[in-house]
Amino acid sequence: MDRKLLAHLALLVVNLIYGANYPVAKSLMPDVIGPAGFIMLRVIGAVLLFWSLRAVFPQKVDWKDIGRFGLCGLTGVAVNQLFFFEGLVRTTAVNASIIMVATPILVLVLSAAIIGERITQQKLGGVLLGAAGALTLILSHGNGGGSGSSLKGDLFILINACSFAVYLVMVKPLMRRYSAITVMSMCFLIGSVIVLPFGTGEFMQVEWSSLQMDVLLRMGFVVVCVTFIAYLLNTWALRHVEPSVVGIYIYLQPMLALFFTWLAAQLTWLGSSPDPVSLGFGWVQGLSAALIFLGVYLVGRADAKEA
Repeated sequence: MDRKLLAHLALLVVNLIYGANYPVAKSLMPDVIGPAGFIMLRVIGAVLLFWSLRAVFPQKVDWKDIGRFGLCGLTGVAVNQLFFFEGLVRTTAVNASIIMVATPILVLVLSAAIIGERITQQKLGGVLLGAAGALTLILSHGNGGGSGSSLKGDLFILINACSFAVYLVMVKPLMRRYSAITVMSMCFLIGSVIVLPFGTGEFMQVEWSSLQMDVLLRMGFVVVCVTFIAYLLNTWALRHVEPSVVGIYIYLQPMLALFFTWLAAQLTWLGSSPDPVSLGFGWVQGLSAALIFLGVYLVGRADAKEA
């Protein structure tokens, strides 16, 4: 199968996982574990998994790349995850979703400025169409300025969006020289060192021996699927497509998060008495989905033409 097609399938799987992560993570924070403690659990679990895999597929790292690895560990793991979760508990999901729409735009601009990716009219049009679709979907499901939002929380989400955009651009050159396993093992090792001082307190407060099996399974999903598998596939895809392609798939997340939130409300394992959630699919949501998929298609097609 064509590597670019595989990369697109990998990105689709990644964003399906991220969409499912919204209700799962929300069901765990902050009652079971605090956001910083949860990040520590994620990165420590990912470090163990990535380095176990690297023991099977070893690859030497050139010391001249340590600085770039450090920047990717800082922006893609530590800052990205800490600020997203800390921001999410301080603002509304709608506000967070709206701010995250900026990520693919930032990726497009930064990738052109830093690694010389061409901004064609087709790519720019695809990114703007995707942004329009994502914003239409988000705004049709709630008031972005509703209760629970704060300037601090919104700022944290914006920092997260900028940080992840920098990571997607900076990690691309590493993928030309190293495997995704090597890149992720290094990034998460560095990221874990940065996260450690922030998450240790909340991590130690958890009464691990009293956690029920369903809670442990949800934590396992976040560590194995949302962190290990999603990061591995996302980074592998960057070997075969430009950062702008990876970035635009983020526009699928509001639509997928809405679906998985509705699905979670139907499942008792995510809560004893979840609030009813209506999927509310109508012409507005259909239009939003069409714009998002068209935007993803245009950016992917433009990337294929340049290959």
